[in-house]
Amino acid sequence: MIINAADLDPTSSYKLLIGSVLPRAIAWVSTQSSQGTGNIAPVSFFTVVGRLPPVVSISLQPRADGVTLKDTFVNIRDTGEFVVNMATIDQADSLHRSAFEFDSDVDEFEALGLRKGACDIVSAPRILDAPISMECVVDRIIAMPPLPDHVVWGRVERFHIRDEVYLDNGRIDVGALGAVGRLAAEYSLVDNVFTTPLPQELVEQLRVQRSRRLDERATDYSPIDTAEWSASGSTRTETA
Repeated sequence: MIINAADLDPTSSYKLLIGSVLPRAIAWVSTQSSQGTGNIAPVSFFTVVGRLPPVVSISLQPRADGVTLKDTFVNIRDTGEFVVNMATIDQADSLHRSAFEFDSDVDEFEALGLRKGACDIVSAPRILDAPISMECVVDRIIAMPPLPDHVVWGRVERFHIRDEVYLDNGRIDVGALGAVGRLAAEYSLVDNVFTTPLPQELVEQLRVQRSRRLDERATDYSPIDTAEWSASGSTRTETA
């Protein structure tokens, strides 16, 4: 299959991107509005773009209507700051529910039952129970026309790292985290590590093995095929 990107609409392009760039780290972004309302959103268009100073990048689409700017972006634009938190397996459901489009006057920390942690530099709260949080101030905002998409670069001013995952040699104990990543519109638990080369017989075994589902759904299930999914990264309506 050969697909000409120029022939794609935004939704079709988004589907191909999220199914091809795998696995994607998730920035669990917490912000605060100018009025002091807390907001939380998962952003999987997320990466590192600089080391010194440390700089991270998040890309934000509008809400599911394709026009209205997300509260996360509005808060970042208006306050010049945000926090990137790391989500782990015990927080996966809260992470997912934070993608629902709450009204702008709803404090999402309260709505999701998440505890606020004070930051040192920025006024936005961090997610207290996240094992890693990064306080960020805006370095630049890049508009991505013709769509109302934006790329935000954030300069990391403070790292908050839970003591038990910070090793004496200055690195993170990644195997102890239970990190969660994004696969298309679903999630994946990072529960194995390796260095190369692996035994060839193991490589052959893993090459033909489907990823196992942890939720007992059908092997071909995807939220992309449901009415709740949208090409905004947001979930349209919350279900019971």
